[in-house]
Amino acid sequence: MIPLKFNEEGLIPVIAQDYRTGEIRMFAWANKEAIEKTIQTGYAHYYSRSRKDLWKKGESSGELQRVVEVRVDCDEDVLLYIVEQEKNRACHTGERNCFFRNIEGKRVDKPLPFETLQRLQEVIEERLKEMPENSYTVKLYKEGEDRILQKFGEEAIETLIALKRGNPEEIKAEVSDMFYHLLLMLTLKGLNIHEVLEELARRMK
Repeated sequence: MIPLKFNEEGLIPVIAQDYRTGEIRMFAWANKEAIEKTIQTGYAHYYSRSRKDLWKKGESSGELQRVVEVRVDCDEDVLLYIVEQEKNRACHTGERNCFFRNIEGKRVDKPLPFETLQRLQEVIEERLKEMPENSYTVKLYKEGEDRILQKFGEEAIETLIALKRGNPEEIKAEVSDMFYHLLLMLTLKGLNIHEVLEELARRMK
């Protein structure tokens, strides 16, 4: 293991970043034992400065963080845990991450661009689970896979036409429609968008 630079209390700051969405889930501290436990078990462990004790994230709440990878910053004094948040709520308040307010204290709900595909698929999964009556997703689902494939094909053609015309606003709108219908079909086929992105990442040399 790389020699890490702990502070005078024997601690190092840890940022937890979501493997699928890229969002920052939380910030905490770790000591040497917490890091060793994290590596040994594959689940995020931290150190509580108030309780003066080691803690495993989600041990009582069930909100476990499976650690995909641990990275070290250039100065070797900050760690990045890349995690899969098992129940999707990292903050003790019940929020999906601890950074849900801006500097003025206002709630921030809009995902950042790099989160969007994964977050959209989460919404689709939620709609298919809860089946609200006024949902376009549910309406399409009830019409069957062939109808969804037809809609995806239509949106793909409209995307091609928009690309040919060259209007940026039209292109953005049509690509967004196409992405939605693709994500709905992937969801029905049991594929998560992060699996597709993993395949793309694998092809990068």
